[in-house]
Amino acid sequence: MDWLTTVDHKKIGILYLLAGGFFFLVGGLEAIMIRIQLIKPLNDFVSAETFNQLLTMHGTTMIFLAAMPMLFALMNAVIPLQIGARDVAFPFLNALGFWTFFAGGVLLNVSWFTGGAPDAGWTSYVPLASPTYSPEYGVDYYVIGLQIAGIGTLIGGINFLVTIINMRAPGMTFMRMPMFTWAIFITSALILFAFPALTVGLVALMFDRLFEANFFEVANGGNAVLWEHIFWIFGHPEVYILILPAFGVISEVISTFSRKRLFGYSSMVFATVLIGFLGFMVWAHHMFTTGLGPVANALFSIATMLIAVPTGIKIFNWLFTMWGGSIKFTTANLFAVGFIPTFVMGGVTGVMLAAAPADFQYHDSYFVVAHFHYVIVGGLILGIFSGLHYWWPKMFGRMLNETLGKLTFWTFFIGFHMTFLIQHFLGLMGMPRRIYTYLDGIGFNDMNLISTIGAFLMGLGTIFFITNIIVTSVSGKKAAGDAWEDGRTLEWTIPSPAPEYNFAQTPLVRGYDAFWKEKMDGNKEMTPAEPLGSIHMPSPSILPLFMSIGLFIAGLGFMYHNYYVGGGGLALTFLCMLIRSLKDDHGFHIEPDELHDKGVKA
Repeated sequence: MDWLTTVDHKKIGILYLLAGGFFFLVGGLEAIMIRIQLIKPLNDFVSAETFNQLLTMHGTTMIFLAAMPMLFALMNAVIPLQIGARDVAFPFLNALGFWTFFAGGVLLNVSWFTGGAPDAGWTSYVPLASPTYSPEYGVDYYVIGLQIAGIGTLIGGINFLVTIINMRAPGMTFMRMPMFTWAIFITSALILFAFPALTVGLVALMFDRLFEANFFEVANGGNAVLWEHIFWIFGHPEVYILILPAFGVISEVISTFSRKRLFGYSSMVFATVLIGFLGFMVWAHHMFTTGLGPVANALFSIATMLIAVPTGIKIFNWLFTMWGGSIKFTTANLFAVGFIPTFVMGGVTGVMLAAAPADFQYHDSYFVVAHFHYVIVGGLILGIFSGLHYWWPKMFGRMLNETLGKLTFWTFFIGFHMTFLIQHFLGLMGMPRRIYTYLDGIGFNDMNLISTIGAFLMGLGTIFFITNIIVTSVSGKKAAGDAWEDGRTLEWTIPSPAPEYNFAQTPLVRGYDAFWKEKMDGNKEMTPAEPLGSIHMPSPSILPLFMSIGLFIAGLGFMYHNYYVGGGGLALTFLCMLIRSLKDDHGFHIEPDELHDKGVKA
């Protein structure tokens, strides 16, 4: 019951991690089935229809239900601790964000058991996703599931934006914030502006499918290219919503394990802001082949190439941070160092795709698949693995096993490059994406075989990681507060795992890398900014869970045109909102006496 009603950001972070980890395994299983189907020519492991469903659900699951929640797990676990706050700005909203995301994710995956998952690709392009060409319920699950999950992401983004603006410890100016906090700050702003565009598109597609509207129905005067514009106005910033937190993780990890201040901190901050800004300027580079015309293509080409500049600044700053540092190759740092060349490769192919004439050749080939995975898996997933190994002791109070960690890294890293490096060449040889089989004798056989073996190696790396979690949860070494002994930021000043109130006394920040600065000045602990006093805590609540269950029921009801069920689900959600609005919730207090009993010194 404690976990179902919790509003504690640390527990919600663990819930996000569990849910995101589960969907990561589901998405990984779908990927391996895709690769088994393509292991040899004219294979019949799955049918064409099932292959399309696997492909659609793999992309959708990995981006919306695995990557996003695992980033939210790190955000919840770390951000309030890094800025010296006792919780996020809106703890109730934080819980609601998790449960709505989870309800949407479950609804999306229910489609496997009710007659067919969505099969129009993870971008769900019309007219393929229109009722004319996809009359089954699969795309309805996509449209409604993503709307519900998107509510959770949007309110999560707003919550962290307000938290970082309003709840920083005394002395923590914007230019003293840790780089991970900066990355999440910009990411939250991107979520605030990008996700409404997706919501608008999904609502329009829902009206087309459920209520016979004509937004995208070409025969009735709709516009199919409009969906592409709406989707990519969300979809391109989404790529940066995913990668910027990974950049923040890499900055923290490399700085810590090089025992050096991050090189060029202010340029890193401005590069992050610039990437966030330019991320909204480039959406139509996904649409060079739709006939926008030479002027639009040229403008979007140039804007896309410009993004390489702030990204390049970051790459060089990480390299200069390591230069002359006292580097420790822990598992977290291996993932961070492996991230750099991998992401550069993904970025370089991105600049190749930005050249519109060349993109006409690369478009819809496996070259694009390889580029995308180099950025998202070679960037984001390596970043998430790095962050999990780095902050695991802070989240759970136990150290992960380094030997198993290094096994995870090498199997996953080698498997990743085996899988996707070769797909660049498959694409250049003319293999189209999203095909479920290919003929013998056209030169695709060996490369597809190698790619599939690599996918299994990545799966093996994931199994090593799960083994590591299970083994260390039973017999792992207990973590100290400053688990790596070189902690630079505020989260390492408190015990591992953090107590429910985080900080008994709000710390006073006197510079960038606040904890490291205190250590260099000879202080073992942070100077408190306030006397020991009564700590106000938010009350747990079951309402977020019921609100998301209401949305889940409503989604199913409207999808099957049963408006009584749909209305009942909405009524449950609105009833919970009414109860929340009318009932005063004053929370509770932890008094100084209780803190003394727990060993806190005034």
